[in-house]
Amino acid sequence: MKNAETPAVKVVLYGAMSSLGSALMAELLRRQHEVIAILDDLTALAPRPGLRTKSGDLLDAERVNQSVAGSSAVICLLNAPGLPLSSDHVEKSVVLGPVEQVLAVDALIDGLHAANVSRLFVIGEFEALDDPENADPLQRHAAQEVREALQSSPLHWTLVNAPRSVAGLTIEHFSQVGRTLEPGLAEPLERLNRVAVGIADELRLNLHLRQHVDFVAAS
Repeated sequence: MKNAETPAVKVVLYGAMSSLGSALMAELLRRQHEVIAILDDLTALAPRPGLRTKSGDLLDAERVNQSVAGSSAVICLLNAPGLPLSSDHVEKSVVLGPVEQVLAVDALIDGLHAANVSRLFVIGEFEALDDPENADPLQRHAAQEVREALQSSPLHWTLVNAPRSVAGLTIEHFSQVGRTLEPGLAEPLERLNRVAVGIADELRLNLHLRQHVDFVAAS
């Protein structure tokens, strides 16, 4: 149980409405961290202890600064649908394209630096860095630009390859990992939950700073 001497860990999450975002919320709340989900619709998540919602704009460094101020770390799921954006030029319900992903990371770097927040996890299609010959050229170029921007920043960042996802999974699903579930859900729930646990462990132990990692599912 958390007590007055337990250090408060506040994690800002971009991409909370995705399946991995739901897994991360469930795991971080299990660890009694405070989670601040940045959303366009502040009523999209049901209230629960430790979870707050704030508005923001992932493409605006000043709005990022306002959203992340006072937090311990920021996790951004670049490939999540419905990321918080005020731009009229980006369709809010779709996943960001490669160009917008680079712009989002630039805004994150500037916003976190201004807010004096140093720990950042960026999760996205970074397999292109592992196998550039077989990657989509535009996605490969975007991944390289993201990595170079992070390497030039003072942040303590970790790049994470996005796991294979399943649409429609919510925080309620991940609160039932290990219980009897609908057929076909056990495998993706366990797989995404392992990634969420791994990211939470990386945050706790300060592992893989300024590195690119992939979570390989156990057999």
